[in-house]
Amino acid sequence: MLQFFSKYKFLGIVLLVLSSVIIFIIYQILSQDRTLPIYQPNGVQAELVDSTIQHVKKYHTIADFKLVNQNGDTITQEYYKDKIYVADFFFTTCTSICVPMGEHMVELQKALRKDQEVLLLSHTVTPEIDTVAQLKNYAKKKGVNDAKWNLVTGPKKEIYDLARKSYLAAKDVPYNKYDLVHTENFVLVDKKRRIRGFYDGTDAEAIKQLLEDIKVLQKED
Repeated sequence: MLQFFSKYKFLGIVLLVLSSVIIFIIYQILSQDRTLPIYQPNGVQAELVDSTIQHVKKYHTIADFKLVNQNGDTITQEYYKDKIYVADFFFTTCTSICVPMGEHMVELQKALRKDQEVLLLSHTVTPEIDTVAQLKNYAKKKGVNDAKWNLVTGPKKEIYDLARKSYLAAKDVPYNKYDLVHTENFVLVDKKRRIRGFYDGTDAEAIKQLLEDIKVLQKED
């Protein structure tokens, strides 16, 4: 028996060391901080991307904008400077996907109420209906915190271009130049104005994932 152990002692030591190394490597891999992808137009579903930028493979960012919120205040990209934010597209008279989307935006507002680093931004796709007064009424019904969440309106072309060319969150309607079909997507934007995630705004599980991903993004700073 002693001869057996003596014979295989070296092999046992080698296996022990090898096992320790493997365990250490696995631990290092599992303990590494998760990172979020940076989305580019060429990697997103083509129907959501304007044909003029479908070839773009890098450096895509949200374009400058100038819109008006529920209080009649002018909102530009400067309002979101050095902030992480969640953007979506909706309209106040929608009775389909906008209903759960609105509810989930309210949930996000509640979950992020103490986090000054994260804001919300909702764009109406029917600015001819969603006036400042209409947005204000909607904001009151939803309990919108003006410091956290902007509901914005403006020129239809600008909103269309933002949806198609910046946020990659709307389908084209070719038979009417400035019409679009907005998606249910919530878009996560980082402090460098890059898209870091798309989430189904009608799905409660997706909203949980969004909140987790916001924490991941905050660790990048």
